[in-house]
Amino acid sequence: MMEDHSQRGASGSSQATRREIRERRMARKRPSRWTVPGAILASALALVPGQVASQAPEPDDLVILGGTLFPATDWRAVPNPGILIRNGSILRVGVSLAEAAASENVIRLQPGHFVMPGIFDLHAHYAVDLFGQGRVDEYRVNPVTFLANGVTATFPAGEVDPAEARAGRERVARGEVPGPRIFGSGPYYGTARPGWSAEVMTPDSVRAEVDLWTARGARGFKAKGIDVHQLRALVERAHLHGLTVTAHLGSGYRNTVNPRDAIEMGIDRVEHFLGGEALPAHRPAYASLETLDLTDRLTLERIDRQIARFLDHGTYFDATLTAYGYFADREPAIFTRWEDEMGFLTPFAREAVESRLPRTPLDQFQRIYYVKRQTVRRFYESGGGNLITLGTDHPSWGEYLSGFGSHRELHALVLAGIPEAAALRIATINGARALGVGERLGTVEAGKYADLIVIEGNPLANITDSRNVRWVVKAGQLYQAAALLDSVRGTMGPADASEAEWWKGNLRLGR
Repeated sequence: MMEDHSQRGASGSSQATRREIRERRMARKRPSRWTVPGAILASALALVPGQVASQAPEPDDLVILGGTLFPATDWRAVPNPGILIRNGSILRVGVSLAEAAASENVIRLQPGHFVMPGIFDLHAHYAVDLFGQGRVDEYRVNPVTFLANGVTATFPAGEVDPAEARAGRERVARGEVPGPRIFGSGPYYGTARPGWSAEVMTPDSVRAEVDLWTARGARGFKAKGIDVHQLRALVERAHLHGLTVTAHLGSGYRNTVNPRDAIEMGIDRVEHFLGGEALPAHRPAYASLETLDLTDRLTLERIDRQIARFLDHGTYFDATLTAYGYFADREPAIFTRWEDEMGFLTPFAREAVESRLPRTPLDQFQRIYYVKRQTVRRFYESGGGNLITLGTDHPSWGEYLSGFGSHRELHALVLAGIPEAAALRIATINGARALGVGERLGTVEAGKYADLIVIEGNPLANITDSRNVRWVVKAGQLYQAAALLDSVRGTMGPADASEAEWWKGNLRLGR
């Protein structure tokens, strides 16, 4: 299939050019040895994306026939021509029923089934706080629930306990725990990390840490609470290793960094809000964001100038709309439950979580939640559709689990005014490109890694159908979503008080 970079409506035909300029800029920063993470590269076939191999199906191949295919190469869905998967990669797109008979692993879908690439969650927290006493990174149940929801690639965007997170990634990579591809981020860079200060973390210290965590397998970095000198060192050193940087930034108030300035220094992604002159440096970002008057001409001009910076530099925007909705009124249309998410907790943990419910909505986050809806729509309509990514940013407190959040985020994007097809591309190929792995992930094409999902329904007509994941294929391995969920029900958290200390962060923090 040929790639179609066009967008609907006011999205603009120049966006593909901007993205190509950015990719050339990033290519100059990457060492020639770097393409995609080694754990992914090891399973690759030597195919060029878009190439159709001539090999006939073999008994051990996986063949998926029937249903509708949304390859995410453009806006269209087509009758599935048949997908042939071998050794973790898509060998062919185009397999006849007669050819498929040679395989012993044929999935025959119904007309109401919808095939699409696996989802990328670029702000996928594995942290949980079940007792209200501190977060811990949980890599036993969370990976399974992410995968069961069709999330085949995650970027944790800052790890509470980098050592535990690394061990968890390794368990998933070895196949001990089913889960998505985890592009590890290492520790937070900034005051979100305990003990961080300008005196301790000099620019040279930041560079040394980037080297260290790159060697330990980090595939990108996340800053939060970082100053301009530290951020410049982080971006420069990460790019030396061919890795990306994202950040939760501020307005410039009290030594924070405005996204405007981070974009100029070459940051790859920005989390949460656009920044720019609409967030003046004399007050905190949240204080300005919650009071933005989006009917004011001057405010809109400032927002548009900042959007133009994103587009001109090819900087991705991770909108994380629902991150604020969890703390707001939990809009019923989005924050409904199609699974009993607390049912994945142990009875002891569930009792502890329910004792702290209901949570009181935060007025500030309530206002920010709805302001962000309007700004992300403006970003899209200004031509930024290829630069929006999906991130959930939900470190769970047990009421909702992080693995289910991508479907809420998709729904929020559509309610913001983004077409369903664009939202699905945001969740797939945009995420892959933002991590620098778009050549091998993010679409259903020959030569790409076999990460895809089968949904019952049609999310192009009703985005909430994305919740109805029936099968997941990750690296060519087929999973039944329901069986994955059943395997971890009632297992997150301590069985009783004697096991609770680790879950409260006491053992990890030495309390």
